[in-house]
Amino acid sequence: MISTRFTAAFGVRHPVVCGGMTAVGTADLVAPVAEAGALGFLAALTQPTPEALVAEVERCRSMTDQPFGVNLTILPTARPVPYAEYRDAIVAAGVPVVETAGRNPAEHLPAFRAAGIKVIHKAVSVRHAVKAQSLGVDAVSVDGFEAAGHPGEDDVPGLVLFAAAARALDIPFIASGGLATGAGLVAALALGASAVNMGTRFVATAEAPVHQRVKDRIVANDERATALVFRKFANTARVALNDVSARIRRIEDERGTTFDDVAELASGARGRERVLAAGDVDGGMWWAGQSQGLIHDVPTVAELVDRLVGEAEELMARTLPGLVR
Repeated sequence: MISTRFTAAFGVRHPVVCGGMTAVGTADLVAPVAEAGALGFLAALTQPTPEALVAEVERCRSMTDQPFGVNLTILPTARPVPYAEYRDAIVAAGVPVVETAGRNPAEHLPAFRAAGIKVIHKAVSVRHAVKAQSLGVDAVSVDGFEAAGHPGEDDVPGLVLFAAAARALDIPFIASGGLATGAGLVAALALGASAVNMGTRFVATAEAPVHQRVKDRIVANDERATALVFRKFANTARVALNDVSARIRRIEDERGTTFDDVAELASGARGRERVLAAGDVDGGMWWAGQSQGLIHDVPTVAELVDRLVGEAEELMARTLPGLVR
């Protein structure tokens, strides 16, 4: 058993997190993550209404008695999102921990604190992590440049970013980006993290609610099979390299183009419907990190967590002491 400040603070057996992922973070994945002793997050905005989110929390509770949380990602959207209503639904549902991401979560923190809910905020730089700490969050998830999603504009990889975060933070932090193995867990702990967050690795599990062809593509891909899109619009995103992401990059390279020129290709609904649900891996944009190069199978969640922690324990007990003379 690997005990850290994170496992003690959040009441889980293992220092492993499955962060909230749109269209993937449902009870079908999060409950097995909780049962395996890790901390998983339902994606609030995957649910069409705050009431549906409460129902999804209850569905997850019917599948596990272990701790899990809810992710609330606060981003600009084409249609206004009732964030305050989702926040109130989270409070009403009585979940023990919330993962916030995107914009500054300050306006939501008093309600979470009043309800006794712990908050983890996702950050892509040390300065943003320090700001979140000053707001009073309980932990931060620090995303390196290798991560899927929006890794920021600084292009700092985890090997540097995690060590820099460890020097600047007093609260526990979770290392995120490029992590998929027991060795990665050990490396993150050595750099000062208290846990690791994995997204792409959890998508390639038996329980993840995505089409098998997506999982098989992750296994077939290597660490080079991602694309950085939206750089031109200062909203860099790391996604799987496919026909659609390649087209988006070509359009961005053209002089005078705006986001409107790629909006249909980049549509989240298109990615969810054509890729994640129907399995057309070249039919839309979908999220994937460079950790694809470390993923070689599609285990159950329990098998994955047991393997990850077992490899880490073995590495720390057998290999690392042997390096010291």
